[in-house]
Amino acid sequence: MTKIITAAQMQELDRRTISEAHIPATTLMERAGSGVVSCLEQRSGSVRGKTVTIVCGKGNNGGDGFVAARLFRRRHAKVRVLALAPVSELSRDAAAMYRQFVRGAGKSSVYLYTSRAQSQALLHDSDIIVDALLGTGLSSAVTGRYAEAIDSINETSCPVVAVDLPSGLHADTGTILSRAVRASLTVTFGLPKLGLYQRDGIDLAGEVAIVDIGIPPAYIDAVESRTTLMTQHVVRAYLPRRQPSSHKGTFGHAGIIAGSVGKTGAAAMAARAALRVGAGLVTVAVPTSVNDVLEAKLLEAMTVPMPETKARTFARTALDRLVAFMAARTAIAIGPGISTHPETVELVQALTKQLDRPAVLDADALNALTGRTALLASCKTPPIITPHPGEMARLEADATPQTVNSDRIGFASRFARERGLFVVLKGARTVIARPDGAVAICPTGNPGMATAGTGDVLTGMMVGLLAQGLSSWEAACAATYLHGAAGDLAAAQKGQAGLIAGDVIEEIPHALRLMQQASSQDKPTEIWNALL
Repeated sequence: MTKIITAAQMQELDRRTISEAHIPATTLMERAGSGVVSCLEQRSGSVRGKTVTIVCGKGNNGGDGFVAARLFRRRHAKVRVLALAPVSELSRDAAAMYRQFVRGAGKSSVYLYTSRAQSQALLHDSDIIVDALLGTGLSSAVTGRYAEAIDSINETSCPVVAVDLPSGLHADTGTILSRAVRASLTVTFGLPKLGLYQRDGIDLAGEVAIVDIGIPPAYIDAVESRTTLMTQHVVRAYLPRRQPSSHKGTFGHAGIIAGSVGKTGAAAMAARAALRVGAGLVTVAVPTSVNDVLEAKLLEAMTVPMPETKARTFARTALDRLVAFMAARTAIAIGPGISTHPETVELVQALTKQLDRPAVLDADALNALTGRTALLASCKTPPIITPHPGEMARLEADATPQTVNSDRIGFASRFARERGLFVVLKGARTVIARPDGAVAICPTGNPGMATAGTGDVLTGMMVGLLAQGLSSWEAACAATYLHGAAGDLAAAQKGQAGLIAGDVIEEIPHALRLMQQASSQDKPTEIWNALL
């Protein structure tokens, strides 16, 4: 996992690197600017012949921009710099990089900001814009010519690359300080900043690339951070190995308690996802009258009919049989499509008290625990719960979906710590929290996955990995990461708007294969770009 840090922590890392490791600030700046250029070219191809406009502020963020401008010019791009301050107002290191740039490009390549009309003319005549206006130190509202420049950038339709973070975004909270740049790609340095993964930062940052600028690993190890970013290297290490002598029993038996009239699709998708992620056996417990419907949808998974209500949902009388069903399985998932029928709600509450093995609680199983979350403490093995913001709000007193989304990391961490369980708070940049309060953020996934059934797929993937022997933390992280990667692969083929949950299921094997092929030394390569 990669640590996610605050602006103050990054400033301290910079300070130590410069004063203790004796790496000059200009060297760090050189590496940062080089990272911007290489990350852009890895994603968009050569910049040769393209018009690149770099918008530079007066601080070190602007210095990074001047480095990038010099290197873009070396790659035969048509480079212009829009400077928000004269050279006399630049920071010492930024001024040094300005001088290096004009030594080769000439002062005519630098346009001092004079008006919004001037900036609009320059920016609209660009193929690529680099935002090097404001860095992590920003804490007050953006005003004046900086605000005008940001507005001009956002009015264009060309790709925007943000240097370290989009200008105007608070590095810690992810809130907009009056206005902020909307980037296609953010190239951040050293370690990722917290604001890129919450609130407005999720929409404004675009794709986030992390560039190593040579901060000594010992200094990074010394940084205390309870929030991390999932990486392919760590997730791949979690995945079970498949030995030649393996058989289906080697990879566990996942039990899924799901479905009701009109909602057998949720059960079917969870079962198929569990199989696609590698579970050896999958059996679905389902209300009796919809068993035949579910069997018609599933070829590789088994089903077990259970007592039902007149409304064709699980009946309270199914308790003993479901307890026996759980006892015969390696891991359990409860919730997809089971409905909120009062009798079914009572059943779920009773089942929760009986959970004694790795489990995932999702969808209507979580709704059944509204106002009864104390029942979760009775589980002998801490379960994984997978709420979306609405379900999280119902579980947490006095919360609303809006308040949950305004502090996703805080809500997930507190709930996991106070209830002693694992929380997967779904949504853009899904947050996974464990009982000690530590948090991981998932970088994969896309808006096309905001469609019915993708949560059922995630539940199936989680129980499938639990059945294969992964710990709850490992299963929660690996399933979430692979789920997003499969969604990204599906979106690359079909687009986001028409994406459906079944498309995600079909790409799970592809995501697994790419994950296993990638080496721990991989930078953004063709393999990894396929996931992005």
